Amino acid sequence: MMAEKDEIEFLKILVPVAGTAADESAIELACKLSKSKNTRCDIFAIHVIPVERSLPLDAEDATKIDAAENILNNIEAIARKQGCLIETEMLQARDVGSTIIEQALNKSVDLILMGIAYKQHFGQFCLGDVIPYVLENAPCRVLIDHQLQSEL
Repeated sequence: MMAEKDEIEFLKILVPVAGTAADESAIELACKLSKSKNTRCDIFAIHVIPVERSLPLDAEDATKIDAAENILNNIEAIARKQGCLIETEMLQARDVGSTIIEQALNKSVDLILMGIAYKQHFGQFCLGDVIPYVLENAPCRVLIDHQLQSEL
């Protein structure tokens, strides 16, 4: 058991959301972590809309923006049910992973908490491209909330 002085406190948590089944669990976990101490913890949820290189970075796709707004509204509702306040932000970027790292640095977060649904690529479990990039480049701790195949 860890001594009290060695306990980890998270004062700022970044939760990237993608509109998957894993988002709800990740937000619920962030809320539980924020309530685990008497100190105030800020939770930031971001949704990154990837923009193809052939388009200008500020190109607007109404369908993607509407979907992102729905995702973030859902996240806010989940946090409210947990009794947590959450700050949400929609971003457009060329690369999702580097944008997550940039936001973690800009917000000086102590933890990046990412939910991942069980997925396969050619019959093998796959983390995709974003999570390995975040794990390799994160300026803070990273917690992966993995949804089991049976939970989907």
